[in-house]
Amino acid sequence: MKMTSLTLLTLSIAFAALLTFQNLNPPTHLGLTEGQLAPMPDKPNAVSSQTEQADKKVEALPFKATVEATQQAVNNALAELGNNEIQVQENGYTYSVFTSPTMRYRDDVEVYLDTEAKLVHFRSQSRAGYSDMGVNRKRYEAFRQLYSQQ
Repeated sequence: MKMTSLTLLTLSIAFAALLTFQNLNPPTHLGLTEGQLAPMPDKPNAVSSQTEQADKKVEALPFKATVEATQQAVNNALAELGNNEIQVQENGYTYSVFTSPTMRYRDDVEVYLDTEAKLVHFRSQSRAGYSDMGVNRKRYEAFRQLYSQQ
């Protein structure tokens, strides 16, 4: 009985350490490559406007009157969402890290202004765990609503 409890405790600690490691280390596969945001993971913890996977698909958003107005609307929406910090913003690409208030989980959000198609592409993925319980889709919906109000 003691051996089983010790084994379970060891596995629990190892699992917690893995989640902490995933949560604290930014992914290396993010960024823009030839107008495309990173592909979707195998896990159901992400959404993107540039995927064909129906369960992970969200709609790209239309541009505002100008590129500058569009970027400002993106920045305003991110600011209103809160709990995030922009890490990179250059050439129509924005990368921001969201941190949940209680558990301090980190999610990576990318926004790409496709000036040719006049579309705003969005990608959001949880760093740790398997499922996100719909958090990234809810974040997109909140972003979409705030962006549309600008």
